[in-house]
Amino acid sequence: MQQPKNIADRFSLGQITLAALLFMMSGVVIELFLLGHYEDSKQLIPVFSIGVSLPAAVILYFRRTTSTIVFFKIILSILTITGIYGTFLHLKANYEFETEMKPTSGGWDLIVDSLSGALPALAPGSMIALALIGFIFLKIIVDQQ
Repeated sequence: MQQPKNIADRFSLGQITLAALLFMMSGVVIELFLLGHYEDSKQLIPVFSIGVSLPAAVILYFRRTTSTIVFFKIILSILTITGIYGTFLHLKANYEFETEMKPTSGGWDLIVDSLSGALPALAPGSMIALALIGFIFLKIIVDQQ
């Protein structure tokens, strides 16, 4: 029997997508802990969301039932909402900081300063990207049934 020539031939698209999803989720959680993103309860929302998503993805891979599929869809929706809410919180904090530091600032300058402020305003968007990759994984899994 001939050995596959490259890694993509050894693993299915679902396995590769799952590995990417788990790797990225793990990386985001590690980064959040390294940044000290656990000082208040709101900062723990993405950690808990990913903490539930990781095992849910693995369970879905090994046990494809209607309930695991529905549960995973709910979790991915929560990840998306978490990303949107986190972006709002980061932008709000940056806006408040910028208006306090530069009370006369307004308009476009205030928007740019808020987007590039102390908190990475668009970083919570990674939660949305994780959810999208999760939905791709889900589509692959469902199509294989």
